[in-house]
Amino acid sequence: MRSDRLNRSPLGLKIAAAAGLAFMHVPILLIFLYAFTTEEKSYQFPPPGLTTQWLAVAWNRPDVWAALTLSVKVASIATTVALVLGTLCAAAVSQTRFFGRETISLLVILPIALPGIITGIALRSAFSMAEIPFSFWTIVLGHATFCIVVVYNNAVARFRRISGSLIEASMDLGADGFQTFRYIILPNIGTALLAGGMLAFALSFDEVIVTTFTAGQQSTLPIWMLEELIRPRQRPVTNVVAMIVVLVTFLPILGAYYLTRDGDQIAGAGK
Repeated sequence: MRSDRLNRSPLGLKIAAAAGLAFMHVPILLIFLYAFTTEEKSYQFPPPGLTTQWLAVAWNRPDVWAALTLSVKVASIATTVALVLGTLCAAAVSQTRFFGRETISLLVILPIALPGIITGIALRSAFSMAEIPFSFWTIVLGHATFCIVVVYNNAVARFRRISGSLIEASMDLGADGFQTFRYIILPNIGTALLAGGMLAFALSFDEVIVTTFTAGQQSTLPIWMLEELIRPRQRPVTNVVAMIVVLVTFLPILGAYYLTRDGDQIAGAGK
């Protein structure tokens, strides 16, 4: 009985936790609410009425589909690049010892620690100096800079949990480097890579600041939303698209959470 009382959280702590959750999530719920309002020029609370017409309006707007398609393509390619380079960096840093290893690890994670506007200005300056025209690929390169960090952080943490005896046993039994990676390493780091890829996709899909400096005249979905907010008509369409963005980014993050919550259970660990 006494242990149950000790395990209970104080009422004040529960209220503070509830207030913090409300502060973070009520604005998101308002986006969902205003996606169905009948008022198209302003944000009245409570809404004068509810309707589903804006879903059809957003569905039939070609500019929405163009921005959505561009965002999906950029996020997919940036995530693929991040999976390859982030995994290779994680393997080099965690599986080998060399002078300056920690410095290289710091340099890899630096892009996500810097403010997005610094990264955006740096990339824009570099592209201008190299006379590289702004295009689809400049957006991909900009997004890959921070997507690599997300994959790297997931992969390096999992690499460091893999017992070295597993790799040594594989080599002793005659497996080459590719076979060892395919049958020993990949099964152990697979969920970490999938989680890192999901998070990288979500971050790339809703990135704004770096995209602003690297997109030129193109509009990804977040850039399209910013431009639409200054227009006086059909504001609920923007909220419909925002609702879709919330759902698209929430699902990968939720999947990444479930994939990595048991990440401490590594085959051969501690043996």
